[in-house]
Amino acid sequence: MSLSSLGVGMMHLLAKLPLPLLRALGKYVGRLLFVLAGQRRRVALRNLELCFPEMGESERRTLAKQTFEAFCQTFLDRSWLWFGSEALVRSRVRLEGAIDELEGDTPTIVFAPHFYSMDAGGLALPLNTEREFTSIFATNPDPVLDAWFMQGRQRFGRVRMLNRADGVKPIISCLRKGGLLYLLPDMDYGRNDSVFVPFFAVPDTATIPSLSRFARLGRAKVVALYNEMTPEGYVAHLTPAWENFPTEDHVADTARMNRELQAAIMRMPSQYYWVHKRFKTRPEGQPSLYERS
Repeated sequence: MSLSSLGVGMMHLLAKLPLPLLRALGKYVGRLLFVLAGQRRRVALRNLELCFPEMGESERRTLAKQTFEAFCQTFLDRSWLWFGSEALVRSRVRLEGAIDELEGDTPTIVFAPHFYSMDAGGLALPLNTEREFTSIFATNPDPVLDAWFMQGRQRFGRVRMLNRADGVKPIISCLRKGGLLYLLPDMDYGRNDSVFVPFFAVPDTATIPSLSRFARLGRAKVVALYNEMTPEGYVAHLTPAWENFPTEDHVADTARMNRELQAAIMRMPSQYYWVHKRFKTRPEGQPSLYERS
């Protein structure tokens, strides 16, 4: 049996733990990981330095520790999210806000940025709507983990997973049929198709403009889903549809997306995915922001 299979089996057992105990375990593992995972720790600290230059070094270090704890807590929570009963998941995962935006058959894109709780939000939607729900994924190189992720994310409702390698056509087709698209476009996917727009204190952050483009091509409205870990489980905050979005200017739209995301991050800064090299891709001729001095 592979290590991955053992790990998934362990998640079956962890799903039975009381939530406070599971969260305490995740917090401990996060503190340990902060010490042991030197490269990821440096990435998180550098991201926080770039985004919050006014923050003191000790304050940024405390925030980085908290983000490692949240990362591990939400990862272990996948045990009951993906193996617990539907009644258990419903009791711990709550959808609030502009839920009426899910009614009808208007093509809708759900902007769901990389808060650590994104998989809880991915279950909150199909638990609260009968509409077809589509998400885009990249295949995990480990087949055991890939199967676990796929099964967990499709366990409720009418969820369809589209491979990013399949291109744009099936995504637009789903939207034009009145579907929901769960879109996470807030990571650095390289120079191809990216535009450079501000994000926090970094004026030229490589960002893919897919939210604007998919909204135009699919004739879709855009709502945001900001997923938050709470002591009782998770709350998925659904916003009203964005006004005047999309426009004919995909660069301006993408800059707006980053501003909307910034505002959400400021409400729960420790729960954002700071361990990713968000500023890896630079404009031509500019040096890396992650090279060690």
